[in-house]
Amino acid sequence: MAGSGAPAPLPGPSGPGSALEEEEEEEEDEEPSLGCDGDLEVNPYDGLPFSSRYYELLRQRRELPVWTAKYSFMEHLEGSSGIVLVSGPPGTGKSTQIPQWCAEYALSMSFAHGLVACTQPHSLAALSLSLRVADEMDLNLGHEVGYCVPHEDCCTADTILRFCSDEMLLREMTSEPLLRQYGVVVLDEAQERTVPTDALLGLLKDVLRQRPALRLVIVTSPALEPRLRAFCGDPPVVRVPGHGSPPQLLHREPPAHGSVAAACQAVLDIHRRQEPGNVLVFLASEQEISECCAAIQTEAVALSPALGPLLVLPLHPGVGRAAQRLYETPEEGRERRVIVTHWLGDSSFSLGTVRFVIDSGLELRSVYNPRIRAESQVLRPISRSQAESRMQRAAGSPPGTCLRLYSEAFEQRMPPSPAPQVSETSLSRLVLLLKRLDIADMGQCDFLDRPAPESLMQALEDLDYLAALDDDGNLSEVGIIMSEFPLDPQLAKALIASCEFDCVEEMVSLAAMLTASPCFVPLSTHLEEAVALRRRALLHPSGDHFTLINIFNAFQQHAGDEGWCRKQGLSAEALRLAGTVRAELLEAMRRIELPVSPPAFGSDANALNIQRALISGYFLKVARDIDGSGNYVMLTHKHVAHLAPASGYLLRAPPRRLPPWVLYHEFTISQDNCLQVVSEIQPQMLVELAPQYYLSNLPPSEGRDLLMELREKVVAAEEAAPAEAELAEGARREEDEPADVCVLQ
Repeated sequence: MAGSGAPAPLPGPSGPGSALEEEEEEEEDEEPSLGCDGDLEVNPYDGLPFSSRYYELLRQRRELPVWTAKYSFMEHLEGSSGIVLVSGPPGTGKSTQIPQWCAEYALSMSFAHGLVACTQPHSLAALSLSLRVADEMDLNLGHEVGYCVPHEDCCTADTILRFCSDEMLLREMTSEPLLRQYGVVVLDEAQERTVPTDALLGLLKDVLRQRPALRLVIVTSPALEPRLRAFCGDPPVVRVPGHGSPPQLLHREPPAHGSVAAACQAVLDIHRRQEPGNVLVFLASEQEISECCAAIQTEAVALSPALGPLLVLPLHPGVGRAAQRLYETPEEGRERRVIVTHWLGDSSFSLGTVRFVIDSGLELRSVYNPRIRAESQVLRPISRSQAESRMQRAAGSPPGTCLRLYSEAFEQRMPPSPAPQVSETSLSRLVLLLKRLDIADMGQCDFLDRPAPESLMQALEDLDYLAALDDDGNLSEVGIIMSEFPLDPQLAKALIASCEFDCVEEMVSLAAMLTASPCFVPLSTHLEEAVALRRRALLHPSGDHFTLINIFNAFQQHAGDEGWCRKQGLSAEALRLAGTVRAELLEAMRRIELPVSPPAFGSDANALNIQRALISGYFLKVARDIDGSGNYVMLTHKHVAHLAPASGYLLRAPPRRLPPWVLYHEFTISQDNCLQVVSEIQPQMLVELAPQYYLSNLPPSEGRDLLMELREKVVAAEEAAPAEAELAEGARREEDEPADVCVLQ
């Protein structure tokens, strides 16, 4: 974590009147004097002379459209208004330059009011920006400039500019509600409308009332500017101009053979025409991105070498640090880059050399339905504001071309703006955090778009089932402990229950595996059978949850060997991340003094205890096989689902019977309606561990009737137990009393 308060005094001059501002007064074509007889300009943040690369990047920064708005921005930041709104199209330099100017402002105040935090809706963007900004400021990443994203904190006590995901800043408010360690907070890409960003918008408005010296900078696209102005009380607005001339816009009728093939063909046509410039392709999902990249690479092999090399780069959350390849200097001047992405590239990531945009106009999103407590995979049109942002990626001098793989009539049917995620996401985790901030009534929190009452009621009901709330609707002791973990409430409750059932070591490993990215990698057809044979050795008879623990333990026993992972078809990166998450969870448990039981994985008693802990958190996610053939009906609703093809129950050889009752981790309504990560449970356990009022509220079904019958038997047994104990005690007393002795007279 970044240190609270101001860092140690920085060497060199401070404030905008220092070397940083003097540089701006120089002529752009004037080179700084670097001779031995001249004075080297000193970086005011670390006291070291600026490198030649700093001046090279400074020239590039001055050419960004946002640079024309610097004076206006600094004037408003130094003014009396606590909020500054910055509006502009993507790719104009807002995300890299605004945080640096905020650092200049904080430096001019000698960090008297705190440091600078800049949030991003996507962790990958926060990491990428911190690397770029540290380079532009001529500083070392992890010192004066750092980043903090889930499961990775690259900040120290010396960090003055901190990039973080919006989720991390929201969690930080649970321990420091007024964020006193920060003097400037930048909420970047507010138009993404993530749940944490929307919550921060409302919470930080309240913080400003108590901390007038705090500065809040909100960076957004022009489409959301009017609503944010009204929401924030008409603050000053800094408008950033776009990149030169707008691009040429072309529409094409929706392709009959699919967007992936059409996009691939369009990329190859551009390359064959040898038109200069990089290409940016927008598709609907990660799967389509992978298919498109593979198709382009396959077709590129047959192209003439005279056309030059074609480098295909996927961009989605799963690529991790490989996203930095976007900013590497090409080895050959003729190399053309094709960046294939989805909604992540709508506004995040600066891609200044793009001259061609190919837009499919579709996105695949998960939409949560509170009535059935399940997500649906929805393929839908993007919004008109997203389409505009994508088109602007090709703006510039000379202007590029935007090819839309949809008709103008289709465009007119698009919604004007994307739906806020607060209306499409489970709110249980958000409500738990807000309750931790002592916001008892959700009406006290100001939202740009208020969540649906049904979603809020379902979140409160789930937290009540999990014993996270007391009779007054405030956090219970269990709820306070749950809020300490960066986990979904159900998983947090299962982890807490593991303390009672003496299976903490195993549950911590399982929680880490469920939180990290999936550990199984897609396999090519010719490797499937060989890898499946090796994977069977890792399967656990008790279910998929236990298999995940098996895999993690085996990875540790092989000392994280990547070669072993490849043979098993596993992702070493995902398993390393699971190790990091596990260490974080154990540290949190020790901090709040929860007992950690010794490992006992492999024994029957331990397997039973893991099942008990899982049911304590996941009793809402239970399904029953209604006909013995794998048709599972959810207890909380009447959707029918099947086990996922990767489930251990389907991979066993020879095949065995499917479990009649299962607990599952995830269910998504999609084409295949699969239950992900399932393990067999006994309905008696569900009756014993789930709240009675939860069982009573289940919709009518044969499964509910069976559970209620079991419940009646348990209650009858509990009522009979004291009577039987009393009879046994009476019999024991009678045996202990001395018998009457007949004495002969």
